[in-house]
Amino acid sequence: MTKSIVPALCLAALAAAVPLGAQPAMPKPGSKSIAGISGGTYKVDSWHTLVTWRVDHMGFTPYTGIFGDVTGTLELDPKRPAAAKVDVTIPVAKVTTASAALTAHLLRAPKDAGGKPDFFGADPAPAHFVSTGVKLLGKDHAAISGTLTLNGVTKPVVLDTMFYGAGKMPAMMGGGDGVGFTARTTIKRSDFGLGFGVPMVSDAVALDIAAGFMK
Repeated sequence: MTKSIVPALCLAALAAAVPLGAQPAMPKPGSKSIAGISGGTYKVDSWHTLVTWRVDHMGFTPYTGIFGDVTGTLELDPKRPAAAKVDVTIPVAKVTTASAALTAHLLRAPKDAGGKPDFFGADPAPAHFVSTGVKLLGKDHAAISGTLTLNGVTKPVVLDTMFYGAGKMPAMMGGGDGVGFTARTTIKRSDFGLGFGVPMVSDAVALDIAAGFMK
C-alpha cells in the first residue's frame, strides 16, 4: 500500500468508528513556524500541489486553468536555505479548465499534417522547472531562479516564493515530515512558441503555485 493512500484510509476508518457529530478535533500538523522545517530530500505531494495559470480573455474576463499531478523533489537544509534545490515536472497533457471544449482545443492536434497546433497539441511533453539559485528576501520569503522548459523551449524564470507551513504528519496518517510553499511568477507564452490568439488572449500568463512536499 502506498503512503499516499494511507492518510485517506485512516480518515475514512476514523469517520466510520466515531458517530456523526462526535468526531474528535484533530489539530493541523503544519504550522507557520519555520522551526518546523526539517532537512533532507522531499518528494512533491502530487495530490496537493497545483500550478494555476491565468490569462486575460479579450479584455472582458480573466480566465483560469490548472496543472496538477506535479512530481519532483526538493532538497532542503533549514540551516542553509539559500542552498535549496527544486526539480519538478508538470504534465501539460493533464491541463484542466472549466470548459471541456477549451481543454480539447488546448490539446488539439494541428489540422494539417506537419502543421503547428494552436496551443500544446496532442500528447505534449511535460514542462520542467529546475532551480539554479535561491535569494533570501526574509525569513519566509525568497526569490527562486531557475529554468522552465515548456513546449520544447527553455527560458529563465524567477519564482517569488513564500513559506506556507511545515510539520510532522500524525502516525495514524502515515507519519513523515511535510513542508509547503506558495509562489508566483509571470511568463510570456509567445516566448515558448504558444502565441496563438495574442493579443485577443493575453501573451502574459500569471502563474500561482501551491507546492507541498513530503518525506
